Amino acid sequence: MTATIASAATTGQPYVYRRAELVEPDWTRFPGWRDVDEAEWRDAQWQRVHCVRNVRQLRALMGDLLDERFYTDLERDQAERATMSMLVPPQMLNTMVPAGAPAGPEFTEAFYADPVRRYMIPVLSDRRTDWPSHPHATRDSLHEHDMWVAEGLTHRYPTKVLAELLPTCPQYCGHCTRMDLVGNSTPTVEKLKFLGKPVDRHTAMLDYLRRTPQVRDVVVSGGDVANLPWPRLEDFLTQLLTIDNIRDIRLATKALIGLPQHWLQAEVVDGVGRVASIARARGVSLAIHTHANHANSVTPLVAEAARAMFDAGVRDVRNQGVLLAGVNADAHTLLDLSFRLLDGAQVLPYYFYMCDMIPAAEHWRVSVAEAQRLQHDIMGYLPGFATPRIVCDVPFVGKRWVHQLADYDRERGISYWTKNYRTSIEASDLEALERTHAYYDPIHTLPEAGQAWWREHAGDA
Repeated sequence: MTATIASAATTGQPYVYRRAELVEPDWTRFPGWRDVDEAEWRDAQWQRVHCVRNVRQLRALMGDLLDERFYTDLERDQAERATMSMLVPPQMLNTMVPAGAPAGPEFTEAFYADPVRRYMIPVLSDRRTDWPSHPHATRDSLHEHDMWVAEGLTHRYPTKVLAELLPTCPQYCGHCTRMDLVGNSTPTVEKLKFLGKPVDRHTAMLDYLRRTPQVRDVVVSGGDVANLPWPRLEDFLTQLLTIDNIRDIRLATKALIGLPQHWLQAEVVDGVGRVASIARARGVSLAIHTHANHANSVTPLVAEAARAMFDAGVRDVRNQGVLLAGVNADAHTLLDLSFRLLDGAQVLPYYFYMCDMIPAAEHWRVSVAEAQRLQHDIMGYLPGFATPRIVCDVPFVGKRWVHQLADYDRERGISYWTKNYRTSIEASDLEALERTHAYYDPIHTLPEAGQAWWREHAGDA
């Protein structure tokens, strides 16, 4: 289900909501899947085996649909700019150009313009040539590794931790904030590798949580928990549930959107049911956090997977999207996605994060001022509890609503932020709560005077 746009001139409202049924696009429109039946499509292993990992596989799938210029564009990006290797499940690819188009120039233009393609299969011509990266961009833009209290366990907030159980996903998004760790190395990025064995790292995480009673909330992530064999994930969660101070557990998985077939497997559904039963008995909230950036990604299979999780006993399924120029950075698209999630799949539209300051991401990022405007423009249409908050994840600070800044130099695009808690690396820092931290708008969004200032001072970074 989704909402449709109507003219304000004829309706009196900038945005008009109407319900529409979810639709699974016809995957047989792609030549490489012409003979794939529904049983294969619903099979999680078939989906994993048939992920598109390189240009050769994309050619085999598309046949004569795409012009050669797209493949050349993609090859150049993979060689010169990409921070993530290609890995696109059939489920996600099937949401690109969902209505189809004639082969050749028309399909190629539609594929170039497709919002899901723009962040799942970036090409060189997408990226900016003036400022492909901000001067302050870094591989670990949120400094999560600086806050590791055990390998892969980030303790940034007073009562919350992030447990990165593994460094892989079922799909790789071009804008990934953990691009320094997640996925395979690319020609431009040699990825960080975990040093410890998984069992040792997971044990160290649990030991830290047992001796740190102020932590009550654990985000279990990676990578993506859908890539961890279910028995290992269930063992970790079961041990986590024996720790008295843990009251909230959130499973982070884009696979609910990109590979819902995984969460529909009997082994996984039954296992989630066992974990949810223990959580309920112990008064612990078990939730799933997923990641959809456009309404086209929310299909009947996604809704079916979400219902399976609710039926298994998960308390809530929430969406954490990323605000991306060319994908969803306008009010109508954000509202379409929010209503599609809420009505069609009963997934709560929770957050839209501003895209982080990682390398080669400037074509996706928007300014804080634009994010503030978007927050204003989506208010009042959704129920209050389901109106997503647009947040800026400020380095060394954490999530802040986009209106919470302390100061803002709009000409140079520098916003300043404060915080009300110490991270794990500031326990003895007496000035931590008085210090301001900077976040930087994309330079191309600034007035000419601001752009000129950065051209002169970029080297200072």
